[in-house]
Amino acid sequence: MGRTILVVGAGKSTSYLLDYLLKKSSAEQLKLTIGDLHPENIPSNISSHPNCKVVQLDIFDDSARRKLIEHCDIVVSMLPPRLHIKIAEDCIQYKKHLVTASYVSKEIEALHEEAKANGLVFMNEIGLDPGIDHMSAMEVIDRIRDRGGKLLLFESFTGGLVAPEHDTNLWSYKFTWNPRNVVVAGQGGAAKFIQEGTYKYIPYQKIFRRTELVDIDGYGTFEVYPNRDSLKYREAYGLQDALTLYRGTMRRIGFSKAWQMFVILGMTDDTYIVENSEGMSYREFVNLFLPYSPTDSVELKLRHYLKIDQDDIRWGKLLELNLFDDTKKIPLKNATPAKMLQYILEDSWTLKSDERDMIVMYHKFGYELEGVKKQLDANMVVLGENQTFTAMAKTVGLPVAMATLQILNKNITTPGVQIPIGKEVYQPILKELKSYGITFNEYQVPYLGYNPDSIGN
Repeated sequence: MGRTILVVGAGKSTSYLLDYLLKKSSAEQLKLTIGDLHPENIPSNISSHPNCKVVQLDIFDDSARRKLIEHCDIVVSMLPPRLHIKIAEDCIQYKKHLVTASYVSKEIEALHEEAKANGLVFMNEIGLDPGIDHMSAMEVIDRIRDRGGKLLLFESFTGGLVAPEHDTNLWSYKFTWNPRNVVVAGQGGAAKFIQEGTYKYIPYQKIFRRTELVDIDGYGTFEVYPNRDSLKYREAYGLQDALTLYRGTMRRIGFSKAWQMFVILGMTDDTYIVENSEGMSYREFVNLFLPYSPTDSVELKLRHYLKIDQDDIRWGKLLELNLFDDTKKIPLKNATPAKMLQYILEDSWTLKSDERDMIVMYHKFGYELEGVKKQLDANMVVLGENQTFTAMAKTVGLPVAMATLQILNKNITTPGVQIPIGKEVYQPILKELKSYGITFNEYQVPYLGYNPDSIGN
């Protein structure tokens, strides 16, 4: 019986994924092969497991990659999104199922008919966001529709944050995920959504100034800024008639207003390189973006440029990042401003080994049932254990692992390129996630429609 799972890429988000598959490996007769560029970084309790084999894999070595894919039954790709296509094309050639946590790219989408013709399940967007957000939303949407209800409004927000007890900096933020994604968030086109029947388009330079507030029971108030394209799920969710469709990212209050400083300065730009980046001090980096003055200090120029005073909390946030330090150097060669900023932020925002992260997800459903407008709010909070077993790794890795096993066990059989919005996918996975403490609290609240104090009015 062929039961070999190939996991390609064993980075930060795979601790729970690998743990789950290996714990089930004997009962389910699974063999796990892990292909990674740096196998030496894989913890020994995983690499020494009797049902696990670890191999060094350079994804650009075509013959080595194809050989591994040819000899497995299903592939889990945890690579950066742009590299999935190589794996996906091999999966078509060798007729193997594929699972990823990434957004469906145009290149992967183009393989739909071939995957379908070969009876292959190409499951994408089965992590946290995208992933748990799709499954939990569809579970409620289907429930409302099955009762004869009509959806009027859907809002969905997710944040990867730091647990309250380790919220120790002025930004109330630490990296729990790929730092690069945080630095370039919102770029590459306007944020698009629909609110009360009106289309809204927010350009990148305004995204972090158009925020909405959300309360989570027991955890206080958060702010939300819009994701790039909320409208692409309209069809998938069957929300063509909904008046409001809005997806966003959650942060603690004050983060977005402070982040906007980097946007205004141009520090998040990833389109050009700074020729003399290597060895540049943090202070020199800041000065790159400021006008020349023979008399004013970098600090004075920055405050003047951003129109902020010394007693502004945002000024404290900049000082906290050591931005004006002349002794701290950036070791990156020919780096873009975004990469240089990322280096500086990682210096301050990296989780310590005993620190815990936190995932917060919030959905709002407005619907009409028997002529009455109603509203259902649902939220999920997951706390991590430590720097390795993070809430982020748990909420991304477990759905990926569960879907992989469900496909192997022929419980998920619908072929083609897909996201987890069908009952055959979300029902068993949401049920199993509950046993790992990943659950939603639901609240029936008065229907408010859209909040006139929030964005979009």
